[in-house]
Amino acid sequence: MMGDGVIDGDWEYRPLRLPAGVSRRTATTQLAIHAEFAGWELSRTLLFGDGSRKVWLRRKRSAAVMPGVIT
Repeated sequence: MMGDGVIDGDWEYRPLRLPAGVSRRTATTQLAIHAEFAGWELSRTLLFGDGSRKVWLRRKRSAAVMPGVIT
């Protein structure tokens, strides 16, 4: 499940929590889907004692387009 994202400079970060029952292969597939279709890359991984994982995904921020503003 995706949590709240954080913007830091040119990067956008999003935490992702993987439950203990998720296999490495399933986790890899899920992260590959985020990378392929949404442009995320793996930034950091934290493994908890109960077997669950928290990963931080990151991607370059895209320029926000605002109607009526010329850049």
